Amino acid sequence: MGLQEETADVLGNLIRFNTVNPPGQERECQEYLRDYLTDAGFECEMDGVEHDRPNLIARLRGERGEAGDEPLGEAGGPVLGYLSHVDTVLASPEDWSRDPWSGEHADGHVWGRGALDMKSQTAAEVVAGAALAREGWRPPRGELKIMSVVDEEVGGHLGAKYLTQDRPDLVRCDYLLNEGAGPVIPYGDRRLFGVCCAEKGTFRFAVRTRGRAGHASVPAMADNALLKLLPLVERLGTAHAGFDVTPEPLAFLSALGLDPGDPEGALRSIAAVDERLAKLVEPMLGVTFAPTIISASQKINVIPAHAELKVDCRVPAGMGAGETMARVREVVGEQDGVEIEFLEQVIGNRSPIESPLMDAIRGWVGEQEPDAEVVPVALPAFTDSRWYRDAFPDCIAYGFFPQRHQSLYDTWPLIHGADERIDIRDLGFAASFFHELPRRLLA
Repeated sequence: MGLQEETADVLGNLIRFNTVNPPGQERECQEYLRDYLTDAGFECEMDGVEHDRPNLIARLRGERGEAGDEPLGEAGGPVLGYLSHVDTVLASPEDWSRDPWSGEHADGHVWGRGALDMKSQTAAEVVAGAALAREGWRPPRGELKIMSVVDEEVGGHLGAKYLTQDRPDLVRCDYLLNEGAGPVIPYGDRRLFGVCCAEKGTFRFAVRTRGRAGHASVPAMADNALLKLLPLVERLGTAHAGFDVTPEPLAFLSALGLDPGDPEGALRSIAAVDERLAKLVEPMLGVTFAPTIISASQKINVIPAHAELKVDCRVPAGMGAGETMARVREVVGEQDGVEIEFLEQVIGNRSPIESPLMDAIRGWVGEQEPDAEVVPVALPAFTDSRWYRDAFPDCIAYGFFPQRHQSLYDTWPLIHGADERIDIRDLGFAASFFHELPRRLLA
């Protein structure tokens, strides 16, 4: 059985495990992967906080020396880690044209929740690793680790966070491949493959206004706090703070031949070629605000004395609270009776753009598609890579799952959406990458 067919079969099996989080209940799925990798020759260990939600760590250690020495591990060369999560978000069957947990192969695709986010990468990584092990290949230097974790969709506290903080010995690695980028980005007559080198931070905040309560039958006798909030909703939903171009989008714009010193002009140039790409690039260039929740009076006949707006705010990697608040005030302004409070403060994370891992990715893509280009990108959201970058500062962690048949414009609307599916040819393409990479980095 070839890599493509086997990966499609494994993905279908993974989708049939309903691992919607909450509650997750990933044990059966993880046991299936454990048995699959153990049969191929990996050493497997399961560990977790909750019995029904274990994480799986599978290891393919280095070759033994001529005199029967112990296998090489961290001390004998670099450790390459393949990371994925097997929990998914909810799916509403009534919105789908096929059963979200069927793992059905139809129209050249594998269908189901997790087909893109991210059981497809789990399948490609484990099939590639198993194929190497079955072929008798062992790392001449270092070690290959395949890590399938739980709980990513609600923050990773039972998964990657637990492992990196409580079991760092088990998951420490020098190079890490995770989700975050990889589908081809058509740009005019060019084909770009993004590698996620950074993830934005999360600085969610509340905006509160004060007034004076009163009976709703006589509005003029009160001071409606909700009305004071409404202009701020509009402002935060439509206004743009100044640009903050960090190294990753700077390198991306430069690769496109655009001037990173003029991000507004660069966005116009991108939109002139493909407006879809401009919409995806804009969040990389600065702070974004998305008003999501508003609350005021608890009774329809009472004019509210207090009103609150909650805003999802994402900021470029490395930006802290002071810089973020300056951008918030730039949009909201300084007004009496308006209070702003951060509800969450997570600084964005990054890895160096240039590394042996990036060289290996460029080399492989260049062989597969000589005219394509590899470009660094920043993810507007976050993944489990943040826990690894925090726990292991020297670890080079990238998001990369290569796809050349489904473009970024095809995949992005399907992630967390209805009729999630992946082109079977892309499963083979990705599996071939994960099969080849250890030979390049661990040789």
